[in-house]
Amino acid sequence: MKRFHAAERALRTAALHDLLDAVRVVLIEQYGAEDVELLMADYSLTVLQPVSAPTLQPVSVHNSPAGRAFGSQKPYCEDGRDGRARLHLPVTVRGDRLGVLSVILPGSEAVRRWEPELADIAEVLGHELIVAERDTDVYLQVRRKDRLTLAAEMQWQLLPGRSCSRPEYELGAQLEPAYAIFGDNFDWSATADHLMLYVTNGMGEGIEAALLTTLAINALRNARRAGISIADQAALADQAVYAHYQGRCYLSVLMFDFDLATGRAGVVDAGSPQMLRLRNGAVERVTFDAQLPLGMFEETDYVAQDFQVEPGDRLVFVSDGVHGVASPKGEAYGDEAMARAIQATRLVPAAEVPRAILRELTGHRGTPVPDDDALVVCLDWRGREMGGGPVPAERM
Repeated sequence: MKRFHAAERALRTAALHDLLDAVRVVLIEQYGAEDVELLMADYSLTVLQPVSAPTLQPVSVHNSPAGRAFGSQKPYCEDGRDGRARLHLPVTVRGDRLGVLSVILPGSEAVRRWEPELADIAEVLGHELIVAERDTDVYLQVRRKDRLTLAAEMQWQLLPGRSCSRPEYELGAQLEPAYAIFGDNFDWSATADHLMLYVTNGMGEGIEAALLTTLAINALRNARRAGISIADQAALADQAVYAHYQGRCYLSVLMFDFDLATGRAGVVDAGSPQMLRLRNGAVERVTFDAQLPLGMFEETDYVAQDFQVEPGDRLVFVSDGVHGVASPKGEAYGDEAMARAIQATRLVPAAEVPRAILRELTGHRGTPVPDDDALVVCLDWRGREMGGGPVPAERM
């Protein structure tokens, strides 16, 4: 444990832009590592970008040893022909997957001996990366394989993360096109007893769409942090958007307030985002009472309706850039294709589901670049036992 504490201390005291060098030095000195590299997931979750030399060829998330560790969220050992071993360790913070720490060790015996401690060090590194991103652009720059549009930059800065895990639930989300998104967005926040989840679909393009979403999301957060109900959150955000745009622009949002102990939720459906539920092997679209989008009219009143989620449920939320996408023949993606995609990914972890569905959507669309934003959010609900532990999920 002295070695682990040395690594932890090195990371805690390192310059924010120098975390990789700090962990590399201590792993070489304390664990006999021969080399260390940090690979960070890009915004589209398709490649892992090397931190030490961003100009190097990125590593595929889909068919590489490092990508295997990233996808499975488990350490993966790659044995070399020279007797050395390359250990790939997920760098993840509370379910938010940042990348992979790759460590070259003298051999398999060193892997068996040090893997648990190295996995813990990778987790500490993840926490330090989250802190560092507040004060340095180094890691944000590494994450982009292409230049972000200004609108996309604004949208990514709004997000809470792309995945999150607690005993009661797992969340995953993804936006496409990752480097040129406009108005779609998502937000979540948890307390000891509640999870609030928003899925938004903004109108317009470019900077105007990003500005509209930024105003609406921050208005919702401001109301949420004042401790008021989701119906009143929607009303206050509606007033903020209308006050600025006078009805010229508005934003659709689907809002949930889940009780972690009971699975009961209050729901406000103000627009076009849709939800499908996988329960006991069957997929169905769940509809709610439709209410006006935020900012369409002055002083709109919103009412929350009741919804019950059960342990084992998988909820998939999509924007109209998913369910409304047409094939080259003009066929809409729709509920049927969505149901097939959800069934095909029923054994995939929640954090992987959005990316898998968006890949399927690209095949349906027939072109790699969409005409509209596409947003997918996946929530796996485990629930809470009386003692506070998780209820095993079963979707088969």
